[in-house]
Amino acid sequence: MTMEKLTMPLVRTTEAAARAAEPWIGRGEKEQGDGAAVEAIRQAMATVPMAGEVVIGEGEKDEAPMLYNGEEVGDGEGPTIDIAVDPVEGTNFLAKGMPGSIVVLAASLSGNMFRPGPGFYVDKLVVPAAACGKIDPQAPLASKLGDLASALDKQVEDLRIFVLDKPRHQDMIGEIRSAGASVRLASDGDVSGGVMAALGDSVDALMGIGGTPEGVITACAAKAVGGDMVAAMAPQKDDEAAKIREFGLEPGQVLTMDELVKGEDLLFVATGVTSSDFLDGVRHYGEVVSTDTMVITGAHGTVQRIHTEKPMND
Repeated sequence: MTMEKLTMPLVRTTEAAARAAEPWIGRGEKEQGDGAAVEAIRQAMATVPMAGEVVIGEGEKDEAPMLYNGEEVGDGEGPTIDIAVDPVEGTNFLAKGMPGSIVVLAASLSGNMFRPGPGFYVDKLVVPAAACGKIDPQAPLASKLGDLASALDKQVEDLRIFVLDKPRHQDMIGEIRSAGASVRLASDGDVSGGVMAALGDSVDALMGIGGTPEGVITACAAKAVGGDMVAAMAPQKDDEAAKIREFGLEPGQVLTMDELVKGEDLLFVATGVTSSDFLDGVRHYGEVVSTDTMVITGAHGTVQRIHTEKPMND
């Protein structure tokens, strides 16, 4: 399949970005760390045998000199590919030396990824394969939790829900706890949380409002492993609501998995920068640097971990 052929070339791009960001861990300068990762991943991506287009990147061309939305990447000789990339998800974690920063990208065949335009936020629900199609996104929260518990053959009290620790979620956090479930909070990093939910690893679902770009990346991973995801447009400002209407979307509009990403030929790649229970971070062993990468391929629904060791100056 197309994506399987691109697996190792794209793994090398996220590894390069993680190694470039590593010197900035704990230095309190998230822009510099992110910039180092952007430059490294873009340089590495230039050698990938594909005619890629950045569908989701660092922003519009007038805001981002590299990896901007619409930029052509790859050597231009291979298949036409949509790319969604976040050179460092969790820049605050990187700057503070905290667990959870990763380099992440997703790829699909050209034209298959949702273009969010000015829609910066969506209300997300991500669940593992056993709950696929069994949760009504319009149902009250308590009903969602009950249906999720039934699908996973658990009690509501056994559920753990990943939620971003933001003021907008305080009522929802209270509702989840009142229903009997527990909450795993994180200040950032809902791609990691969404992938863990899709895999049923450490958490049973992701709920709440987060970035639309991160949502599309998460959808690629969730779909590849047979999980489910829905996302409702959730503008956080009046001008954002007006802009998404001009773009042809509506506040509250629900996007299904197939609307977020079409097809089955998908690839998700994430490399750890700082260690967490999701991925190990970049590590030094003398003159050797090691990286830990997760790869999910949609063609066969496979999940693999790739540990790479290279000389520091390679």
